[in-house]
Amino acid sequence: MLDNSDLVRAAVSKGVRSRAVIDAMRSVDRRLFVGTDSRSQELAYQDVPVPIGENQTTSQPSLIAAMLEALAIQPTDHALEIGTGFGYQTALLCRLCRTVVSVEHRAGLLEQAARNLHACGIENALVYQGDGGRGMPEHAPYTVIIGSAATPSVPQPLYEQLSQGGRMILPIGPGGHEQVILYEQRETGLAAVRTLTAARYVPMVGDYGV
Repeated sequence: MLDNSDLVRAAVSKGVRSRAVIDAMRSVDRRLFVGTDSRSQELAYQDVPVPIGENQTTSQPSLIAAMLEALAIQPTDHALEIGTGFGYQTALLCRLCRTVVSVEHRAGLLEQAARNLHACGIENALVYQGDGGRGMPEHAPYTVIIGSAATPSVPQPLYEQLSQGGRMILPIGPGGHEQVILYEQRETGLAAVRTLTAARYVPMVGDYGV
């Protein structure tokens, strides 16, 4: 029978080496962050996206792990997450960061995510309903920003809310065919550091959506 360790093995097999990220994956039970129906539970420990309703899916765990590793997260980091979903990535971030602010457009998903995070014992996350492209300026600046929905370009509010030296990773593209790009805030402005991978994401909803 599959369990959480299978997700860890999948991430390692795809090149994830960060001990902190691997430990976070070991400590967060993905089964708590998918639907309770039998099909969702069956898929929970497989390295695949899982539908969570409202035409949304959770991201592939190995891709989440690769994105978190690329951000080189430190325990003192203050993170902004765009797209809470059911909270799996949020929970991983909370294991890695000091604090996490997460913004979700859909109230139903946000309510479920809050329940899931509580069930997992997560206490350092603040979750809000809103337009993810606008970020959450009340809690800025952020040292880390991660997006879980496609946008054609970096939304200006996110650029403005990223601290000097901060890192941001976003799926850039039309929705369904993206490049996951790592950025860094430098004295000269926001710089694209590298393209992590090609991927498929649902489009961001709101003023900065596809």
